[in-house]
Amino acid sequence: MIDNRNADGWIRRYHAADESPIRLVCLPHAGGSASFYFPMSQALAPGLDVVSVQYPGRQDRRHEPGITDIGAYADALTSALLPWTDKPLAFFGHSMGAVLAFEVTRRLERDHGVDPVRVFASGRRSPSSFRHETVHLRDDDGIVAEMRELSGTDAAILGDEEILRMVLPAIRSDYTAIENYRAAAGETIGAPITVLTGESDPRTSAEEAEAWEAHTRGEFAIHRFSGGHFFLARHQPRILKIVSEEIAAVTTPRG
Repeated sequence: MIDNRNADGWIRRYHAADESPIRLVCLPHAGGSASFYFPMSQALAPGLDVVSVQYPGRQDRRHEPGITDIGAYADALTSALLPWTDKPLAFFGHSMGAVLAFEVTRRLERDHGVDPVRVFASGRRSPSSFRHETVHLRDDDGIVAEMRELSGTDAAILGDEEILRMVLPAIRSDYTAIENYRAAAGETIGAPITVLTGESDPRTSAEEAEAWEAHTRGEFAIHRFSGGHFFLARHQPRILKIVSEEIAAVTTPRG
């Protein structure tokens, strides 16, 4: 379902839940698409009004150029989300999506007087935990190798050269954005942060996950799961329970 507030194509709303008091905005990983969150949307409806973000350069937006800067990503997404702030927002972002959730929340609070009720940061080290990474500089085979290592892309896609040619430019753009991202240690948001992390994630250590606490002026919680970068697949029931319970505890916007 495409809402009439989605003229720019950023938002997908698969299971409308107009009666829900909270809207959960889901942001995919680098190279990911809005459909990654279809199962979460289906499971949480109608208790939560879930909307998923569709980045440019993939699926029905494949003819649009990718974005190579997190600041530009966050600026564009913030503008796209303003028409959806008629009810309180929460954010769930995985990997690159976690950073975008943080940056969009920062802009909403600072520039628009919109106070998201919680940010779920999944599968990503804190904004100030920088690592020098150069996946975006690899050739196509090198990027595919990274995708296989993290196990975040369907094996059928990795084996289909035609599909790969379509998605690799978007993946490279996303990796360029996230690998060049910098955030100062003092940058914070007022929204509470809940971190979800895989105990064997090669891209996020326990200390880097815990460092998210320094980026919120609100409450902080962390949940650890067995598995690597895409631990979500094997722990969906527990993750859905965490999201449902922590959002259910919110009855009004923060003031």
